[in-house]
Amino acid sequence: MQDEGLLHQFQAIVGDAGGKVGISLLQLEKGAGMSVNGARHFAMQSVFKVPLAMFIPDGVDHGRFSLGQKLPIGKTDWVENTWSPMRDRYEGRATDIALEELLRFSVSRSDNIACDLLFRLAGGTQPVNAYVHALGVKDLVIAATEAQMRSAWDVQYKNWSTPDAMAVLFRMIYEGHHLSKASTRLLLKLMTETTTGPGRIKGLLPPGTPVSHKTGSSDTNREGVTAATNDAGIITLPDGSHLILVVFLGDAKAPDSTRDGVIARIAKAAFDHYSRAGAAPVSKIPRRNPP
Repeated sequence: MQDEGLLHQFQAIVGDAGGKVGISLLQLEKGAGMSVNGARHFAMQSVFKVPLAMFIPDGVDHGRFSLGQKLPIGKTDWVENTWSPMRDRYEGRATDIALEELLRFSVSRSDNIACDLLFRLAGGTQPVNAYVHALGVKDLVIAATEAQMRSAWDVQYKNWSTPDAMAVLFRMIYEGHHLSKASTRLLLKLMTETTTGPGRIKGLLPPGTPVSHKTGSSDTNREGVTAATNDAGIITLPDGSHLILVVFLGDAKAPDSTRDGVIARIAKAAFDHYSRAGAAPVSKIPRRNPP
């Protein structure tokens, strides 16, 4: 049964973004789902740290890495023109940092330097991209590091995903596919501790609602276009069931607070719908692109 009411709520919200909007929903335990522009390509920005954070624990599970191993960081690694709470924590000193801490900074704090150090350990973007494709998730491409994305505006579009592909990846994480129980628990914990984007998926949900999520955000260019305002995560509903929600806003011209608010309102509408007792399953709905 298609839920036109929820779809109409989404369509009333997405116009405020002033750009492309993609939404993918999966209600895990009841098999419900909805996809609006779910097959469209969107720049991921830091949401690409999720597949990287699967690849590294997979290496731990198979003995290639260990969470306690130390990675050296030289003074030249502490670049200034990027988001890095880790750089501020270590004040630019040469040091060694444990792999688990790098994962925590990369996922929970969206640290760009930590992310690129993990890519260095992984052998670059290609092995991570190949790993995700080997999982069966093809509509997702990782081709550039954080440093490479900063080199030119258009490079960020080389790292793209469809909302549906990202939702499938989050389902794999939650259901423990391909990772050990310990690695699955760690990754979900790190995403639950995410500090970025408090006004996006979590913005209008009841206080204390558990959300394991990862945001992605681009700069805004001179024309006032923001390439990516994203959030993807797993929401625990009041009955203990789980809703995967991916919202990607691409090339949007609305102000920061409005874009965040669009994601928050979509999350609230989905939360309210799937929290209602006896809510009917929703079929995948192919639609034309909303504004």
